[in-house]
Amino acid sequence: MVFVSVISLFSSLKLQEKSLEHQRSNTGTISPGMEILAGMGAGASQVIFTNPVEIVKIRLQTAALLEANEPGVRRTGLGIVRDLGLRGLYKGASACFLRDIPFSAIYFPCYAMSKNLLSTKNEETGTQELSSTRILISGALAGIPAAYLCTPADVIKTRLQAEAAAVGKDARAYKGIGDAFVTILKEEGPTSFFKGGVARVCRSSPQFGVTLFT
Repeated sequence: MVFVSVISLFSSLKLQEKSLEHQRSNTGTISPGMEILAGMGAGASQVIFTNPVEIVKIRLQTAALLEANEPGVRRTGLGIVRDLGLRGLYKGASACFLRDIPFSAIYFPCYAMSKNLLSTKNEETGTQELSSTRILISGALAGIPAAYLCTPADVIKTRLQAEAAAVGKDARAYKGIGDAFVTILKEEGPTSFFKGGVARVCRSSPQFGVTLFT
């Protein structure tokens, strides 16, 4: 999962870089709107690669609860892939888009802003410079608002992709993003959409900081 995330991030960064370089060559500057647009495109592109891995990861993480209800049945990664099929591997992809597009739209402009704030001017060359440590800090800082503000979409995505841990009449099956949103809001309240928000920040902030640092 980490390997796929890193590869997807580098692919996203490359797409964003090409988009921004095109505008910079024409105008000499990059507008905030263009940074957001490029980030959205980068976020959308990575879903193609990460969604299948995400759903297998979630199913494996909830396997213990499911196996308790079905003694003798063990779930494996390959078994989950066979059971889901190609179409099933993209279950919840719309919710993944709902999370990753806003995430990248928030992250990349915040990253650029953080770099500008932390950069120092070289008196000899007159250019702005940024040390490796400050690149690490910039990437980590940008991950904080991006990860936390997109937690509601991550909650919905996870609920859609997870198998119900209960069986019978207590099993939960959402019909889609709208149904999941309404049901969670009605049964658990608005604060439930930010469950795990701090944990997401603790994961995403250092992850993106280290990735961009390296």
